[in-house]
Amino acid sequence: MLQLFEFISRNRNFIIFVLLEVFSFWLLVNDNNYWSVEYFNTANTLTAKSLEISNSLKQYTNLRAVNEDLVEENRRLNETLIKLQQQNPSNAPLGYKADSAFAARYKYVTIAKVIDGSIRRADNYLTIDKGYAHGVKVGMGVVSSTGVVGKVKICKEKYSVVTSILHSQFMISTKLPRSGDMGTAKWENSSIPWIIQLKDISRYKTIMKGDTAVTSDQNAVFPPGVAVGRIKNFKVSADQAFYDIDLELATDFSKLSYVYIVENKLQSQQESIQESLNTKRK
Repeated sequence: MLQLFEFISRNRNFIIFVLLEVFSFWLLVNDNNYWSVEYFNTANTLTAKSLEISNSLKQYTNLRAVNEDLVEENRRLNETLIKLQQQNPSNAPLGYKADSAFAARYKYVTIAKVIDGSIRRADNYLTIDKGYAHGVKVGMGVVSSTGVVGKVKICKEKYSVVTSILHSQFMISTKLPRSGDMGTAKWENSSIPWIIQLKDISRYKTIMKGDTAVTSDQNAVFPPGVAVGRIKNFKVSADQAFYDIDLELATDFSKLSYVYIVENKLQSQQESIQESLNTKRK
């Protein structure tokens, strides 16, 4: 208390000056209509601006939570959409009815954040912040909101490593919905991380630039219909039976933030029976 009195005593002239200024301003505003209106308008403008800035800051700080909510909603919608598509395939003959377990075989296990990754090496990988503690297993498919990303290669408790589609050994069964033809997509050019090659498409099929390429039904890892890319360029030599096709990837790996981990609950059965068939052929 003594220090407060000493402070007031040392600065009494300045304090009196401020009080007089405030009192003068109050008299000016109250006794003059023009200045009263100006003060009111200015005060309202400043208040509105401060509220606008406050709301903008609040919205900015909530962007992460909003984004996570949207990602979760997208996960649920994708899972439901895939189930409905498998129950009633558009190209199925009349009378076909999918088994309920088969139609619901794809499950979106969790959402993960990409915390590291490469895009310009011959073999590229991603690191995500989810592991077996979150239900992730080796061999599960990884997709983004825009398309195919890769497959889980290594799984630890809290982290996993994903083999990117930008990998020299990564191949994926791919379909061109417009022509109905199927081939294999494989990355062959490490200098262009947004272009992947599509092989085994017959030259006698009609294709066009801009045609969409998606995962085919003959896939044990990814749900059918997930975007792989669009045809950017294609050519064919006179002595070739198949097109050389460049696909522009649907997923922009340079901006990839969140991914979905997808499980095919019947994958082991599908791969087992296919492997037994391959063994018999040998």
